[in-house]
Amino acid sequence: MKLSDKENGKNPYVVDIEEATVKNDTYRTTIWTGDKLQVTLMAIQSDDDIGLEVHHGIDQFIRIEEGHGLCKMGPTEDNLNFEQEVKDDDAIFVPADMWHNIINTGDEPLRLYTIYAGPDHVAGTVHETHDDARNDPNEQD
Repeated sequence: MKLSDKENGKNPYVVDIEEATVKNDTYRTTIWTGDKLQVTLMAIQSDDDIGLEVHHGIDQFIRIEEGHGLCKMGPTEDNLNFEQEVKDDDAIFVPADMWHNIINTGDEPLRLYTIYAGPDHVAGTVHETHDDARNDPNEQD
């Protein structure tokens, strides 16, 4: 799904977030970036993940719209002492400075949206695949 040719941030914007999320086929698409908040859509393919990461000073909210997976979190990348299965309609709250990963354990894409408070990606970011995200020089974590 292509929502628009541009990022919608800092403009008034209304979207059916569930519909946009379930129709999204990209690994990551940033749909709105403000000064203190950012929203991205993600489609994580089977046997893939969001990638072990930490957002310094940024809290994160993740909502699963389709699929199921495994959420891991912890104080260091080597100590992911929180682990829980996640599925449709689950909300995940990731505190700032917490290492985390979500692994798609199903056969279909894991579709989710995430809200960063404040922004974590460059406004207008689109990563068609996980490899695109890994190779983006603007991604620090």
